[in-house]
Amino acid sequence: MDWRNTLAAIWRPATGRLRAVQHLDPITFEDLLGIDVQAKKLQHNTQRFLSGQPCNHVLLWGSRGTGKSSLVKAMLNEYAASGLRVIEVDRDDLTSLPDIVDQVRELPFRFVVYCDDLSFDEGERGYRHLKSVMEGSIELPPDNVRIMATSNRRHLLPEYHQDNAGGKIIDGELHLGDAIEEKISLADRFGLCLSFYPISQDQYFAMIDRLFPQVVDREQLHTLARRFSMEKGGRSGRTARQFYKQYVGEL
Repeated sequence: MDWRNTLAAIWRPATGRLRAVQHLDPITFEDLLGIDVQAKKLQHNTQRFLSGQPCNHVLLWGSRGTGKSSLVKAMLNEYAASGLRVIEVDRDDLTSLPDIVDQVRELPFRFVVYCDDLSFDEGERGYRHLKSVMEGSIELPPDNVRIMATSNRRHLLPEYHQDNAGGKIIDGELHLGDAIEEKISLADRFGLCLSFYPISQDQYFAMIDRLFPQVVDREQLHTLARRFSMEKGGRSGRTARQFYKQYVGEL
């Protein structure tokens, strides 16, 4: 892989190789509305990573369609010229993660290993490979690699009511049971956790206005956009983009 001319790659388990991404999404931080706080925190952490300062692995979690994946793409576009590279690995292929990291740990670039929609079902143990890369084993974790994941789950693992059965109150303090401790331990390894929540109607309309700057009749535009979001079952940046694709050129 020629990382001087390759900004991102995707792991293909069938061939056991990385495939260079030829067509990147050109989205930028300026294109993202309503997540300014999350963007600034991610930028600060990324700048520290690129400058060789201590920085954290990142978990972006929360409601669907709120810009988690888009924020990662914008980060790459913003900092690729400074040496940032992204490797996307599917959750089911995390067993290959140590081998992937071995290929890049001595290179002069800064790599973000990106896992989109990361979560684990009960009984899965693939997250153990994440732990070894994030915290090391007998060998220290690489300085030029950080894990970045998006998820709808805060703790990445399913949580059940019976998990609380192991909790105890000792001297007035709550001590969590082993089941909960294990589930929380993975998310705790992400030092920077950015949360994403459903947007308000005003934020949704602001996105619509940004996408349709030439439309004069804002009332009609907002009425159509509101109706579209109700049919979709919720408001989000993804919904606004889908509305744009359906109505662009007609309004």
